[in-house]
Amino acid sequence: MDDMEKQVQKKTRLASQTIYEIISREGVEELSRPLSSLAWSGYAAGICICFSVLTMAHLHHYLPEEQAWTLLKKMGYVVGFLIVIMGRLQLFTENTITVILPLLDKWSARNIVRTLKLWGVVFATNMAGTMSVALMILYLQHPEPAYLEALTNISKHAVEHSFLDIFLAGIPAGFLIAVLVWMMPSAKGSEFLLVTMMIFLISLGDYSHVVAGSFEAFFLLLSGASSLGDTVAYITAAGLGNILGGTGVFTMLAYAQVKDEIR
Repeated sequence: MDDMEKQVQKKTRLASQTIYEIISREGVEELSRPLSSLAWSGYAAGICICFSVLTMAHLHHYLPEEQAWTLLKKMGYVVGFLIVIMGRLQLFTENTITVILPLLDKWSARNIVRTLKLWGVVFATNMAGTMSVALMILYLQHPEPAYLEALTNISKHAVEHSFLDIFLAGIPAGFLIAVLVWMMPSAKGSEFLLVTMMIFLISLGDYSHVVAGSFEAFFLLLSGASSLGDTVAYITAAGLGNILGGTGVFTMLAYAQVKDEIR
């Protein structure tokens, strides 16, 4: 291979088939991991994702209330996602595309069971992680009342909507997370900026992310500001919306564009 060819290959963007293969192989690797490894990674992700909401609460607490500060306050939502995604922890919404591509490629009852098992373990441990942080803040940490008020207001703003509104707001969140996963192989050292941009869009749109939002829902439940029914409704609506946006829309579109080229 001459120098010119090497330069061309270096500057050429990854083809869709290549991106598909990279993500599909990552999905196969995830499906082959022990459930205990997935569980601990999922639990860690649930804990870390809470820093998105906690950072927003700190910014709301310390920054002025003027409209000019709104964008900076919303930027706080990026923090937890950066920790989780850059740390390669198991986040349920990432798996709406990563482990689905291998399933679409080799559709079988065994692979369906494996995928659902991974989804179940990661989702359950993500929820356990967010609930643990909510419990810790309310019963162990005892933060100052003004900060608790900011955290409560942020959580109510996210959670106190109708089932349909939360579901519909979950679709673009799931879609954007799947887009983020799809773009990561092409980021080439710009992963930090890519994650920041995509998660900031979720924050700007007030879209519903089931894992980050579950912390808000659990916090309101445990503080007595909402009911168990409201909590279950939020998690169900946001989760279904994320799955539809991530798997039902983007993943199927991504697969459709390459399916005739990978066989």
